[in-house]
Amino acid sequence: MITFGIFGLLAVSCALWVRDEVKQNIVFIIGGISLLIYSVSIDEIIFVILQAVFIISATVELAKIKKEKSTK
Repeated sequence: MITFGIFGLLAVSCALWVRDEVKQNIVFIIGGISLLIYSVSIDEIIFVILQAVFIISATVELAKIKKEKSTK
């Protein structure tokens, strides 16, 4: 399960360098899900909650960006 933690950390870190906002949020969501899986596997409820909030925030941001692009 540590593989999910490593992958998630790398994905979230790399997402900071992605210039396209849609792609950046997709990478954030993928990294967040990986870190959520790792957090569940180590049974740390605070990290599970933090990752859930992170994933929800990135998903809402992605939806907002897609909605703005569709109205243009």
